[in-house]
Amino acid sequence: MRIDDYRESDNVEDRRGGGISAGGISAGGVGVGGVILALVVSYFTGISPSTLLGLLEQSPATQHAPATHKPPADDKSALFVSKVLASTEDVWTDVFRANGQQYEKPRLVLFERATPTACGTGQTAMGPFYCPGDHKVYIDLAFYRELKDRFQAPGQFAQAYVIAHEVGHHVQNLIGVANKVHAAQQRAGRAEANALSVRMELQADCFAGVWGKRTDTMKKILDPGDLESALTAASAIGDDRLQQQAQGRIVPESFTHGSSEQRVRWFRRGFESGDMKQCNTFKANPL
Repeated sequence: MRIDDYRESDNVEDRRGGGISAGGISAGGVGVGGVILALVVSYFTGISPSTLLGLLEQSPATQHAPATHKPPADDKSALFVSKVLASTEDVWTDVFRANGQQYEKPRLVLFERATPTACGTGQTAMGPFYCPGDHKVYIDLAFYRELKDRFQAPGQFAQAYVIAHEVGHHVQNLIGVANKVHAAQQRAGRAEANALSVRMELQADCFAGVWGKRTDTMKKILDPGDLESALTAASAIGDDRLQQQAQGRIVPESFTHGSSEQRVRWFRRGFESGDMKQCNTFKANPL
């Protein structure tokens, strides 16, 4: 993947360096003041202090503003994701402009172990994710080692696909898809809510493919084999493959992201067309 000459994004926050405390959560989950508050409230309400502490730990009120800084200039991994983010900014700015709209650029947050977000406490174990509440993409770069070693999906374009997929969720947020899906999920049963989640995730895969095609058209960034590395990554994190590895059986009604075959197909559809209008997974039947 030829991205060395690409510009860096100005929208990267580096929260690494201090572990959980750097993420804005005190070492004990809540500070001494929170413990005292829990005890006082427990005395008057009869609610268990441990229950109250659990609620406080999840509350944004207990989280301090995280310390952020610009990634070090010699951090190659951070430099890479900054350039990938910049490429998504260029692509989606053009797409939105062509539709008479203005693209709001998301921020990319680098963290280690845990960090506060508008969606609750983000943790490394969650993998990369997008929070619609603050319009930020979160990633612990250690995930890339897992992508290579556990999922057997090496290569820079595979890594870039991960960022582009999460930015795809940001695009869904901006165009109103995310709100409609979340509202429908609130009214639905579990199986139907999962099915809606699958369609949303597959659309984000398709949007990632649109990004890949348009970026390559603009900057000629792809080398032979790059597309295959992204497709390998999409396949490796399909629900069916993950379930088979984790529990030895596949339960389709519990899928939330789509099968390996679906994820590959929708990424490829976006890549081959370069057109986000080809990514309407909500009207596709079958997926």
